[in-house]
Amino acid sequence: MTYEEYQAKEAKRLEIVMKHMENGVEFIDIYQAYIDETVKIGKGTVIYPCVVLQGNTEIGENCLIGQNSRIVDSKIGNGTDVQSSVILESTVGEETHVGPFAYMRPNSHVGSHCKVGDFVEVKNSSMGDGAKASHLTYIGDSDVGRDVNLGCGVVFVNYNGHSKSRCTVEDGAFIGCNTNLVAPVKVGEKAYIAAGSTVTRDVPAGALRISRAREQKDIEGYVERTGILKKEKK
Repeated sequence: MTYEEYQAKEAKRLEIVMKHMENGVEFIDIYQAYIDETVKIGKGTVIYPCVVLQGNTEIGENCLIGQNSRIVDSKIGNGTDVQSSVILESTVGEETHVGPFAYMRPNSHVGSHCKVGDFVEVKNSSMGDGAKASHLTYIGDSDVGRDVNLGCGVVFVNYNGHSKSRCTVEDGAFIGCNTNLVAPVKVGEKAYIAAGSTVTRDVPAGALRISRAREQKDIEGYVERTGILKKEKK
């Protein structure tokens, strides 16, 4: 790219930004916003520095798109905030919180009043209104109902090495921390899965599922006897 081509490109970029400002969009730094001409942004939305909006993206009114976010071919509802996250070919409802450091891969659909928190990945999945995954969770090839709570470290185990299967979590269920849902399984409405469980068969509605070793065993003196924690001399 020549310097003249760069200048022309930069002039076009600023023209797009100014058009959105005239329509009621606020930019923290007009020199660090990268928006395709095809993007639509509602009034009252605030765009932070180093934001990239591409393709047929639509941002609703009164949203906040935080720094270092990239949104491609996606629709974001009114009043939603996206913090330092990537959203690709997906939809997010109204008054939902995404990020920081969330990753929504293609064909993901998150409802309104949801939370997709830090280091949460959503892939080819749906989350109903009010569902929450606050941190460190993988939701792959699954359908999560309304008002479901997904604890820290929940993994939807969707791939067995040669094919992918789906999980369903019905409305109001509670999935405890460090739970593995091995697809295909269905968790019934308002079921409760205890932390640390690995679920390989369907859970009835309203039931408590506990899947842990029944006995916890201590081997006294193991560390000292084996020297397992002693650092080797280099």
